[in-house]
Amino acid sequence: MREMVEFEDVIGWALRIGVIISAILIIFGFALLIIHNGAYPYTLNQLINPKSNINTKTIGFNSIISGIMSFNGLDLIMLGLVVLIATPVLRVFIGIIQFAREKDYLYTIITIIVFFNLMFAIFIIPHIVK
Repeated sequence: MREMVEFEDVIGWALRIGVIISAILIIFGFALLIIHNGAYPYTLNQLINPKSNINTKTIGFNSIISGIMSFNGLDLIMLGLVVLIATPVLRVFIGIIQFAREKDYLYTIITIIVFFNLMFAIFIIPHIVK
């Protein structure tokens, strides 16, 4: 029984830490947007315009990595959103380990299918739907 409590503790801490890190990145990124009146190469007016064509399709993962190094507010916000999305995905992955250690093979398989579906939806479907 103690083993299950340990996994619940790990899951709880993973979710808390993921949400806190995400919130810090988003708030810090938003503050940088305000301080710098935008994020290179976009002005704040371009970013807040509802008719703007700036969205997640215009900002790639490589852009996020390079933008973080230069403290680009928009890229920090995007990283915060990536962390926020990755947090429940990490929970599903930990669930696979938990069910496998408990030798609950039915739920291990179900959780692997859920994890596969999440990975498919995150990485494959965006390239199919353009």
